[in-house]
Amino acid sequence: MFQSPLARLYQTASHLLRTTTTTVSRSLTSTASTKTNTMATPPRPTGLLANKGIELLTFSTPNGVKASIILEELKEVYGTEYTFQSINIMENIQKEPWYTKLCPNGRIPVIVDHDRNGFAVFEGAAILAYLTRHYDPEHRFSFEDPDDMSRAEQWMAWQHGGLGPMQGQSNHFFRLAKERIPYPTQRYVGETERLYGILDKQLEGREYLVGPGQGKYSIADIASFGWVNAAYFSGINLKQFPNVEKWWERIFARPTVKKGLAVPRDSPFGNANYQRRLLEDPEFKAQDAALHELANKAKEQYNYKYASP
Repeated sequence: MFQSPLARLYQTASHLLRTTTTTVSRSLTSTASTKTNTMATPPRPTGLLANKGIELLTFSTPNGVKASIILEELKEVYGTEYTFQSINIMENIQKEPWYTKLCPNGRIPVIVDHDRNGFAVFEGAAILAYLTRHYDPEHRFSFEDPDDMSRAEQWMAWQHGGLGPMQGQSNHFFRLAKERIPYPTQRYVGETERLYGILDKQLEGREYLVGPGQGKYSIADIASFGWVNAAYFSGINLKQFPNVEKWWERIFARPTVKKGLAVPRDSPFGNANYQRRLLEDPEFKAQDAALHELANKAKEQYNYKYASP
């Protein structure tokens, strides 16, 4: 059965990082967030479950957490209710007919707005825009100023067309490819580093990507955060990009973000889990060092020189 590169990434990450958290589908309300998750194996999804509020179909990937983070933010501010189901991409649930009726592309995440005639939205950037358009009347995570809103859309498009696809390829060739091929390894790791350099420059003297002064936390930041949260797993050293590292730490510290990252389960390739594993597991640390050595040799072979933009 076909598996997407992201599915193989998640499968490899889960094995390498030995995650033990069990996925669970549950209804989330403004009060449920304070309760401890009941760990139980949910039945395999075969269709929608809810009849009101937002229903999220997702998995713990850099794209999937965009939707769960904004939903947690909206829940915290407005009490917005949502339900989620775990769509295990290793089992190709996202390719089943009931799912592709909602998302023709057969990818996660998808939301269904049961309060708006079951309207379905797929693609992370579109979900961020939709939810803030309809459920963020105070513009807490978006912008009332049309120019700032355009700037936010530009950074979301930048992530959607650049950072996500390039870091996804970096994941594959740096860590997952069965055959170690030097050219694409240095090509995609290098291009991802270039994109991180652009992000680092934008964050110079700022706390967030868009907004007056030092900026305001918004969907522009949420769009890129999930990928930056997987930087180390992709072969990217955040220490090389100090403004990005501080930005990541700032966002990761938000309780709502931590809750969003735990939907439907804690990501196995997040930076915090990854760094902890390096400290705790000498064998894993040695494997990681070997991958970096191969990537560095590939860069030398093709005379790679970091440059951004």
